[in-house]
Amino acid sequence: MTAVGSLPIRPCHSTLKTGHPEKPERKTIVNLIRRIAGDVHLMFRRPARIQYAALCYRVRKKRGTLEVLLITSRDTGRWVIPKGWPMTGRRPYEVAVREAFEEAGVKGRVNKTSIGHYMYRKGMAGGLKTECKVRVYALEVASLATNFPEKGQRRLEWVSCEEAAGRVHEPGLKELFLSFEATFVPAKA
Repeated sequence: MTAVGSLPIRPCHSTLKTGHPEKPERKTIVNLIRRIAGDVHLMFRRPARIQYAALCYRVRKKRGTLEVLLITSRDTGRWVIPKGWPMTGRRPYEVAVREAFEEAGVKGRVNKTSIGHYMYRKGMAGGLKTECKVRVYALEVASLATNFPEKGQRRLEWVSCEEAAGRVHEPGLKELFLSFEATFVPAKA
């Protein structure tokens, strides 16, 4: 009998690759241990945490072009869209509206149906990272407040959907910008 760490491993009584009973190849044992470790990891993996976001947009009146609002994250300065954690007593689209106001001063009309979602890994306190699923709601911007909770903590910039897709890091968010532009139909006044 051999041991891996403090766990004893009994030789198997079948022929594994070597053709000799009782002498399986070391490679086979290592592969088996890796497979078991991977299965244990999956058993303890938590489901993705959920966040809600606003894809804030406007149509330029003179040119009739669609623009979306990007903001920078406070910690890394990456280009993102306003998003946040669920709030007790608020529907997902209401959270998206609230975050858009707090982070960018946005006021407007939200579509109550999500336009899609994307995944990303959020850095948490202590250096841990957790998988997050972000459901996104389109928010037509009517105005921007001059004062809002996170004013001065982020940069805001209006860009085309194509430019936004080029600036953000998350592949799913890139796809959302491009599909939003491809399917966008302006609201009638």
